[in-house]
Parts: sequence; C-alpha cells; structure tokens
Amino acid sequence: MGKKSSQSKKSSNGELRSDERLYRREDIYDNETTRVISGAVDTIITKLGEDVNREGLLKTPERVAKAYQFLTHGYQMDPDKILESALFEEDYSEMILVKDIEVYSLCEHHMLPFFGKAHVAYIPNGKIVGLSKIPRIVDVFARRLQVQERLTLQVRDAVDRVLNPLGTAVVIEASHLCMMMRGAEKQNSETTTSAMSGEFRKEATRSEFMRLIRS
Repeated sequence: MGKKSSQSKKSSNGELRSDERLYRREDIYDNETTRVISGAVDTIITKLGEDVNREGLLKTPERVAKAYQFLTHGYQMDPDKILESALFEEDYSEMILVKDIEVYSLCEHHMLPFFGKAHVAYIPNGKIVGLSKIPRIVDVFARRLQVQERLTLQVRDAVDRVLNPLGTAVVIEASHLCMMMRGAEKQNSETTTSAMSGEFRKEATRSEFMRLIRS
C-alpha cells in the first residue's frame, strides 16, 4: 500500500485547517510598551554610530521591543496558579524528579542571556502536581530579568508554597554570555546553583537526588 500524501497546512481557500488553528502560536504585544522600547533602541543604535534608516536596521527597534516583551513575559504570569491548576491527591511519598528542563533567561546585570538546564524534584505529602507544570514554573521565573541564584530559590519556594511537600530540590546549571562574550571571556565556564528544603537537606536524600540527575 502506498504512503498517504501529506495534507496541506491550508485548505483550498487558503485558510488554516482547524487542527492548525488549535496549535497556532500567536504572540500579543502591548502597543505602548513596543513604542517606548522601540524609541529607546532607536537612540541606542544611533549612539553606537549606526544609521537607523539603513535597510537592515529599519525594523530592528520594533523587533527588539517585541523580543524583550517575550523574553520577560514571566512578569505577567502567576506560578502559584499554574501549580494549583493541576494538583491531585495521591498516596505517593517517593521522590519525583523532572530533569534536564531547558532554561533561557536574561542576566539582570547586563541583560545578556544565560541558558542551561534545571532539575527539580520533590517528595509528595499527599498531593502531586501535573508533570508539565514543573517546567512551566521554571519558565515563569526564567522569563524575567534574573540572577541564577534567585531563580533557583524561586522555583524551590513555589513548589514548597503550593504543594507543601516533604522536601524540594532544585539544581540549575547554566552558561552566562555576560561572562563568555565580555568581561572574563571564559567560554567554557558553567555555573551550578542548588536549593534544598525538607528531606533533601538530609545527606542520603540529597545524594540520591544528585545521583539521579547525573544518571
């Protein structure tokens, strides 16, 4: 039997199919914020000695304004509500670990990116949370102007606050462009931060967690 031909993403009249509309991403930006940031970027480009009227830079101020709104959209999100939206009572008291969560954030000192991965574990105390909510709250805090140390603590504290688990552990490993492409210019450097609470402050539990994230 021959393979079925792949369906076009658009119907015959050019409109998106219903399944395409369901998964279509649509970014929404605040017009006033875009206007103000665009003006500031225009000034920066000019002060750096470039011609903002050059073809390649004509839309750059607007693009940068929209990019920064996306990169900091975590300010408009509530991590507690995200966790509370998928809480379930469950008689399970062993470690739950979500590891290798991609992290992209902006260093608040130079507004340059840092990126890496987060590992988040908790030991339930009568309640579990939908697994996808853990990466989501990592994103909520990462999509802000940050320092890695505070980001690590905020993720731990959100899990502790909403789930009230027997313990929470967070480790973040990241590379910082503010230290790689400027300043010390150490391209192979990596920063690791950790935050533990409850049972994870005990050596045996902490060791199990560290072993699992390295496996």
